[in-house]
Amino acid sequence: MNEPSRSAFMPREELIEKTVSRKQMSIGLPHDLQDGEKRVALTPEAVKILTDAGNEVFMERGAGEDAGFADVEYSDNGAVVTDSPDIVYGCDILIKIAPFTHAEASRLKGGQTVISFMNAATMGEDTLSTLMRRRVTALASEKIKDSDGILPVVESMSEISGITSVLLASEYLSTTSGGKGVMLGGVTGVTPTEVIIIGANTAGEYAARAALGLGAIVRVFDTSVHRLRNFQNLLGQRLYTSTFHPQVLQKALKSADVLIGALSTDILMPWFYVTEDMVQGMKQGSVIIDLSIDTGGCVETAEPRAVKDPIYEKHGVIHYSAWNLPSRVPKTASIALSNVFRPLMQEIADAGGIIPMLRFNNGLRNGVYIFNGILTNEVLGQKFGILSKDLNLLLAAF
Repeated sequence: MNEPSRSAFMPREELIEKTVSRKQMSIGLPHDLQDGEKRVALTPEAVKILTDAGNEVFMERGAGEDAGFADVEYSDNGAVVTDSPDIVYGCDILIKIAPFTHAEASRLKGGQTVISFMNAATMGEDTLSTLMRRRVTALASEKIKDSDGILPVVESMSEISGITSVLLASEYLSTTSGGKGVMLGGVTGVTPTEVIIIGANTAGEYAARAALGLGAIVRVFDTSVHRLRNFQNLLGQRLYTSTFHPQVLQKALKSADVLIGALSTDILMPWFYVTEDMVQGMKQGSVIIDLSIDTGGCVETAEPRAVKDPIYEKHGVIHYSAWNLPSRVPKTASIALSNVFRPLMQEIADAGGIIPMLRFNNGLRNGVYIFNGILTNEVLGQKFGILSKDLNLLLAAF
């Protein structure tokens, strides 16, 4: 019989199962009231996933009602619905849609993470200064990238904006909305309406799909031949495309019924693809929809407007230039946004907070414009004459 080896009698370390507890994170959902904003960042279904994972969600009463989500749906899925904005604005992470106002920024307790659209074109210095004094880390929704380098919020909202812009154009071409009484599209024996799209991007693509589906003649202009080529490949058909030549564009606009602008310009040095002279040459009763108004706009006569008052007429041409166009379809837009924000919230919680997350997530770093009260966005720095600092260097110091 073999004797047991001496090592069998030596003491050994006992392996004890250890449960790693993730830090619970509180998430605030305020009620967006400004500029006719009706979207909400998280749906009730998303709230349930987050609360089941150990997070707390505090929602201001009525925050989801305009998007078609009742308070009871949120409370049934684990959210704490409160009448106190101070409770919501005191959460670890505050996530909203519309850019912060000075009053909202003043409510913050300080040292938090806040996520919203930044909208550098309309950002006020008093709002920016207040956010910096509160020493928050602020992220711009429209600047956050995913692992593929895509801007998921911009992509999803651009799809909605592109389709909605064509539906709006169809509405405002009718006489009931002050238009010239033509149908967007084409019927047998009647000349089709002409739609000009500035920008071979996601918004332009979905606007073109919608217009072509209705039977309209579509012409697309862009500054890049490469983008125009990809644009045609995505649509799967040949259509009129042109690089940007003012004389060619001006000639095309004279016969256009609809102009959809989807190409941004430099906020600090604004110039316009469509000048006021070009607009004056358009047909009376035609429609202009500038989808890039939140980043400076590409039509000189376009003015930033709220969804509740988006329409005005200039040189006999109907203009629609609301920055938050997807708010016209708030439920669809909210679900699309929630599909982006819900996994992002969970990733931040799993990482142990925003700073650990920023260390390894380049796409999220791209969205930061204030870090711990320090401005990191060069565009805002130049706009207000404030020194901006490199985020990577700041992270190295934390």
